[in-house]
Order: sequence, then structure tokens, then C-alpha cells
Amino acid sequence: MNTSTQNKPRVLGIVGATASAKTALSLPLAQVLNCEIVCMDSMQIYRRMDIGTAKPTADERALIPHHMLDIVEPTEPFSVAQYVEQARAVITDIVHRGRVPMLVGGTGLYLQGLTLPMDYGGLPSDPVIRKRLTEQAEREGAASMHARLAAVDPPAAARLHPNDQRRVIRALEIYELTGIPMSQHRTPTQADAPYDFSLYAVDWPRAELHARINQRVDQMLANGLMQEVQALLDSGVAEDAQSMQGLGYKELLPCLHGDISLAQAAEAIKVGTRNYARRQLIWFRRDTRIRWIPSTELSHAKERIIQDWEEHIR
Repeated sequence: MNTSTQNKPRVLGIVGATASAKTALSLPLAQVLNCEIVCMDSMQIYRRMDIGTAKPTADERALIPHHMLDIVEPTEPFSVAQYVEQARAVITDIVHRGRVPMLVGGTGLYLQGLTLPMDYGGLPSDPVIRKRLTEQAEREGAASMHARLAAVDPPAAARLHPNDQRRVIRALEIYELTGIPMSQHRTPTQADAPYDFSLYAVDWPRAELHARINQRVDQMLANGLMQEVQALLDSGVAEDAQSMQGLGYKELLPCLHGDISLAQAAEAIKVGTRNYARRQLIWFRRDTRIRWIPSTELSHAKERIIQDWEEHIR
């Protein structure tokens, strides 16, 4: 065992892109390794948003205790900092009870937050520069600032949504202060983390992952995603709420208004989800701690991870 990690709580993680079989891999692993699952998904935190977030089913949750699910009303905003604070408390509790925390999800910022302070690893900041950039964003718009970031730091722009103004501005601020793109600053390592992470992801060929995404979207719609969105609106959730900006929800709003067809909305969800998966993969491939399992070896992944875990203990 590495001496730099031997005194840290051990945390297993199944991460990666949407529709990459994280749940299917995590459940049998959790049963064997005495795990409780800590969900790491920025949409599954919301109550009453089940179909569009691909939330674990009641049967799956009955098999293994799940945490960080259904903790916020869809009307409430929720930050990465809030997630990190609550998830760390959950991890501590699981460890104290003699069980193993298993992170499962695809929200890279949540993983980074559990690894490092959210200020991008203590990189410098300047309130004057940040104020100037914020004022420029108000004048020029989010798309203009995102285009500026794409010109100086394409990897950062690829993984940040144009509407994520706070982080786009932060990335521009870091570039102005250091002359180095944020994406080229040091990425998290095991030594930085408060936990001893063992992280895995399934590596799918792009065409296969896209086919899985398309199939999932079709199944969500067949399971009643449109009705779920309508029920949220009927309960008082505003169309511009943070929760309603999630994939599968925002695309159905114009369909409910009669502006586009269901087929057009379905295609928009598929395209948006495929693009999101690409951004997730860019993010996770930068993290050298993650061990990638080829999809062709998925049937043996459980045994491989169990073997790795037990060898790490010795």
C-alpha cells in the first residue's frame, strides 16, 4: 500500500459518461465489497425527477443503501459546494460504520470538489479582474465570453457550458493572472485527496455509446418523461429553475408549448446528451487516477475490480 494514502479512508468510485453502465457495474460490486453508494450526479439530487435523471429504481435502492439522492426540491438551487459538504459527511458516516463508500456518477465537478478545494486547487484570484470580466459578460453576453475562453483554452471551453458564467469567468481570470490556461494547471492527484480513491470507468467505442444514449432517451420517453416534466410544471417548478435546465427537461418545454414536435424534442435530447457525454469524457480522461475498463471486458469488470481492491489491502 502507498504510504501517502494508508491513513486515508478508502473510497471506491465508478465514474464516466452517461449511459456507460455505471449502475449495472456498481450494484453487484457493492454487494460483494460491503459498499454503500454515494450518488455523484447533479440531477439525481432532485426529488420527483426520476425518469429523466435515470435514477436508480426502488428495487435497486432496496438492494444497496444509496445516499445523495432526492435531497433537494426542484424549486431550490444547489451548488457544488453544498454537494461536497454533504457528501463528505455521508462518506465519514459510512466509514465510521465499517462500510465502504462507493461514488457512482458522472458529474466531474463533484469528484473534483471531493478531491480539492473548489477554487481550482488554490490558483490565484483577483477581485478586480473578476469584476471587470463579470461586467463584460453582462454587456456582451455569455456566448461572447465562452468564445473568448475557447480562443485561449479550448479544453476548458469544451467542458464548460456557455451558460456556466461563473466558471467561464473564473477560467478567463486564471488565464489573465497566470498566462497559462486553466486546463494546463495541475490536475488532482491521489496525494491531494482526503480519501484513498480507487476509480474506474467503462470505455465504450463512440458509436456504441451513442447508440446506448439514443436507446436510453427512447426508453425515458416511453416511460413517461413528458408526463414527468408536465407534473413538475404543474407543481409550481418554474421553467427557468436550475433543475429544469437538465438534459431531457429543457428540451421538452417547447414541445409542451406546441412549438416543436415530440420527435424533434427527442432528437434534441439525444444530440444534447451525446455532446454532454463527450464533455464528460474530456473531463475524466484528464484524471490519471481513473482506470479505464474496455467495454468488451465489462463482463469481467467486477472480478477485476474486486481483485484490485483486495490486493490494495495487502
